[in-house]
Amino acid sequence: DPITGQSVLAALQLKQQKHKKRKLDSLDDDEPIRRGSLTELEVGLGGLDLPATMPSTPNSVTPSTGGNTGLVPRQTGSLATHTEDHAITRIKNIRMIELGQYRIKPWYFSPYPEEITHLECVYICEYCLKFRKSPKCLERHLQKCPFRHPPGNEIYRKGSISFFELDGRKNKLYSQNLCLLAKLFLDHKTLYYDTDPFLFYVMTECDNRGYHIVGFFSKEKESSEDYNVACILTLPPYQRKGYGKLLIEFSYVLSKHEGKTGSPEKPLSDLGLLSYRSYWKHTILDILINAKTQDGQEKPLITINEICDQTKIKKEDVISTLTNLELMNYYRGQYILTLPSDLVDSHTRAMQGRKVPKIDDTCLHWKAKDWAKRGKW
Repeated sequence: DPITGQSVLAALQLKQQKHKKRKLDSLDDDEPIRRGSLTELEVGLGGLDLPATMPSTPNSVTPSTGGNTGLVPRQTGSLATHTEDHAITRIKNIRMIELGQYRIKPWYFSPYPEEITHLECVYICEYCLKFRKSPKCLERHLQKCPFRHPPGNEIYRKGSISFFELDGRKNKLYSQNLCLLAKLFLDHKTLYYDTDPFLFYVMTECDNRGYHIVGFFSKEKESSEDYNVACILTLPPYQRKGYGKLLIEFSYVLSKHEGKTGSPEKPLSDLGLLSYRSYWKHTILDILINAKTQDGQEKPLITINEICDQTKIKKEDVISTLTNLELMNYYRGQYILTLPSDLVDSHTRAMQGRKVPKIDDTCLHWKAKDWAKRGKW
């Protein structure tokens, strides 16, 4: 047959249809979804939630666009997606920071603006956490900075230790800067969201120069899982001094005033798990050792629910702690707790060698809020 323009066009259309069909047939149902779709969620203790309006840099973690427009809706806790962008975030981008009297080498990537990532040192105001390029710039800033403590309400003070409560919506800039600073020392692949749904509790040490940040934890204003901590960090200069357990203890004191048990977001990081297990262990042992015998009973009786009620530690965390300590034994149709004398002795020595005092409930000036009744935070 003679070749005509119409026959050529028909042949091209047939070729395109075959190519399209081959492409569809080659797609496997199990193939991972690419950019623009949420494939996996990671919930972690160190999850950081930064606003979507943070300055975008080539090294920063930004929500993928592609097929989806805008951010993936928050569900609960701190969300993180595994995308190809995270390969970049494995590279540490800040060499050194100066915070107050300390120079600290960061451990991980943090999405600071690109223009400061090439500097030998980033200078951070220890009161408002704004960052500057040089000592001279920081000196000028400190002359004008109105703060000598974190913004927000001081809700606890005993001796030199204070806690400040910050609302992520009302104190947005400080909360953003706090998350940037924390990300330098927390290795979590995290999508950055608005700080509005979070409260931040900043622990400080006070001297004649002002209130110096020691660490902090954040928590959701409304948590469907009853999480009392979303992200927790003790800054490196203050680590190994007992401040981490003080932060954990304070989170449970707040849970006590809220009248409910609490637990940190899981899975925990390795360091976070060690800190929490240590706190749970000593808190629960303290309850068990001081348990009193009831009338007519040869030995003290206490239930797991009573331990939860006294400590505000969630039931599953109590059970896992007792199991890890190998204290639970099945005897004559019931579970009993056996306390070895060496465990009691080691607990007593640990409590005597405690470096910082426990939280004094009488020094807390705070009232729990029902955020569900407060509308849009």
